[in-house]
Amino acid sequence: MSAYPDLRLKPNAHKRVLHGSPWIFSNELELDSVAKALEPGALVNLKGSDGHALGVAMFNRHPLIAARLFSRDPKTQIDTAFLATSLERALKIRDRLFERPYYRLIHAEADGLPGMIIDRFGDVLVTQLNTAGAECLKPHLLEALDHVLAPKTVVLRNDSPVRQLEGLPPSFEVPVGQLDGRIEVFENDARYFADLESGQKTGWFYDQRLNRRWAAKFAGENRVLDCYSFSGGFTIQAALAGAKEVVTLDRSQTAIDLAKEAAAANGVAEVCRFVKGDAFTRLAELAKDKERFELVIADPPAFVKTKKDLAQGLKGYRKVARLAASLVASGGTLFMASCSHHADPASFTEQVKRGLNDVGRQGRILYSGGAGPDHPVHPALPETAYLKALLIALD
Repeated sequence: MSAYPDLRLKPNAHKRVLHGSPWIFSNELELDSVAKALEPGALVNLKGSDGHALGVAMFNRHPLIAARLFSRDPKTQIDTAFLATSLERALKIRDRLFERPYYRLIHAEADGLPGMIIDRFGDVLVTQLNTAGAECLKPHLLEALDHVLAPKTVVLRNDSPVRQLEGLPPSFEVPVGQLDGRIEVFENDARYFADLESGQKTGWFYDQRLNRRWAAKFAGENRVLDCYSFSGGFTIQAALAGAKEVVTLDRSQTAIDLAKEAAAANGVAEVCRFVKGDAFTRLAELAKDKERFELVIADPPAFVKTKKDLAQGLKGYRKVARLAASLVASGGTLFMASCSHHADPASFTEQVKRGLNDVGRQGRILYSGGAGPDHPVHPALPETAYLKALLIALD
């Protein structure tokens, strides 16, 4: 048994853990005076009410998810060696999946490291530490990263809103090396640019890698509209696939500038047109002008950030589907995505269907996908399968 303090579950609260879940909720725990005295992020020996050892976890009594399992072996020490072993396991998988070192290296619980996200951009790593336990392990993580990958630069983008639930302030630091402006990203034989300091999330969305390739299959010789384009991920793929024109829409000038730079770097600037503005407003304007595109791509930000936002957020997806479908030419294709894990696949698909019905469009789902394989799914956490994508052929 490790030397960590014990944390016990309430009677009959052990079933989910025994069935594979790494999450323990605060109402499942015996929060006695010892537990309440533990610092946020403390490592603990998790035990059933009968004293049976369940594993080693990080603990913070403040959020709803109060404990997260690292290991089901009660003898495990969570240290630099443990983190290095987890990194090596994840790296071995990515080396089989990708020819170039541009991918998500660690996807939190699904890669055995709860609260940790690591995206790799060659010899630059961008890390998010989203729990108090992950924050406490920062020195060990930096040592493990140096041991396994010896990165030139490590960026800590600790500005995710979920840190607030853990009682953690937002922060940004570069503890290893230095960051000199935007960096290159290579994906699907295309070259992009990412802003690791002020861009969304870690600066790039690797999760749409496969979906960008699928959407690009319908871009050749066609007009394409890419809504919520961010730094041009779908735009560049569509242009390289032979699109006649790609209209790229985003409200962020910084994102548009990065997309323009990528278009020039890939030799497709002449077929790309960039528009700054709110997507809902611009889509309505395009519809009023009777614009039509053979492929419309809509990859909005999360409309459902919490469960209480579900009803309103689902209406947002219906509205996007309605506006986007109205711009798809007869016989064209619509790509719709949602990154809201609170919106399950069935609910998302239902809202897209309603949006199509609102404008009298019929269609067939050609492809239903999610995130790429560098975003593995934990079998007991459907939340890790957060991304939904639909490719729909419209009549």
